[in-house]
Amino acid sequence: MNPPFFRRHLHPLLESGMADTPALLVNGPRQCGKTTLVREYADHMAYFSLDDPALLAAVRADPLGFVRRQDRIIVDEVQRAPELLMALKLAIDQDRRPGRFLLTGSANLMALPTVADSLAGRVEIHTLLPLSNAEINGRPADFVERLLHADWPPAAATAREREDIVERVLAGGYPEMRLRATPARRQAWARAYLTTLVERDVRDVADIAHTSKLPQLLGILANLSGRLLNLQQIGGQIGLDAKTVEKYIGILEKMFLVRRLPAWSGNQLNRLIKTPKLHFLDAGLQASLVRLSPERALLDRAHFGATLETWVFGELLKTLALSQEPWFLFHYRDKDQVEVDFVLESPLGEILGVEVKASATVGPADFKGLRRLAALHPECFLGGAVLYDGQHALPFGEGLYALPLDYL
Repeated sequence: MNPPFFRRHLHPLLESGMADTPALLVNGPRQCGKTTLVREYADHMAYFSLDDPALLAAVRADPLGFVRRQDRIIVDEVQRAPELLMALKLAIDQDRRPGRFLLTGSANLMALPTVADSLAGRVEIHTLLPLSNAEINGRPADFVERLLHADWPPAAATAREREDIVERVLAGGYPEMRLRATPARRQAWARAYLTTLVERDVRDVADIAHTSKLPQLLGILANLSGRLLNLQQIGGQIGLDAKTVEKYIGILEKMFLVRRLPAWSGNQLNRLIKTPKLHFLDAGLQASLVRLSPERALLDRAHFGATLETWVFGELLKTLALSQEPWFLFHYRDKDQVEVDFVLESPLGEILGVEVKASATVGPADFKGLRRLAALHPECFLGGAVLYDGQHALPFGEGLYALPLDYL
């Protein structure tokens, strides 16, 4: 049986870029669907994967000769041969025809200084993360637009018609992981995936002395997903200093496994000193590391709540990556420990707030953080929502709604 084909929301942006830009780079984690996406262009572009050892050796030996022998090419996993990028730079400078080079990378190449220098101003960069809920269901990624205009359908699908939220979250967004028939098989895939990344791919982005510490670090970070980041405390658990933990987390960020979520403040300088949170980019991977089964999630909704918040974080990232305007994502926490899980900020400084609740009921107390944010910053607060496991969009005051998680 062939796996299901999901139309990726990034496809129209690639089409536009190929029409007017010499090179496009699709960044994202391994197994998220990059190869499937770029191979749609293979009927008129030669395809090369640097996972092929013989090809990799040849490209490293003569990168300029490899590029000169090609006209329009797709190069998969380009981070494995950084020397190729300088050759691509020279080729683009000599011939700026659009759509010549389509690249993929399983590491955030623009975070590597030598690569950034080679590609700056010559390549359009897109990030492809694992499948979004909207892509899986064949729906547009319009959550932020609807939140801005309070444009909600009256009710989500009934419980009988919709996939259970626990199953959906724990399955994650990796296509291969979702193909596994049972939660146990999905968790086995996730563990093997992470082992492969640590044992093989880390050396593509960094030279580190203690790779044996990375599995321990991943386990600790999975249990802290959605919490404030305390580098010294984390390091103390695995025998590393805070500076080394900072470096290792940076490596995991380059590999699209985790991301720091900065704190929002009305004072931009304060954002630099406030403590970020840390989230996994895929809830399925995070759930596998904390051994969260569907049965445990149903019995312990508080434990499931951390994974659900991680899932919402990933969904918001995927939605904002498609926006025509560069929205930014933060968390909010004030001196009274009043919090908002996610603050979305527009280029004009306007903000939306999103809270997450792993419950089918919602009440006024759940809007405490959103109301505080609105009261302190009325000049920029546009509205907010509490996402909950229910079926109806419910108003809770001006600009405030309880919304079914299905709407995301």
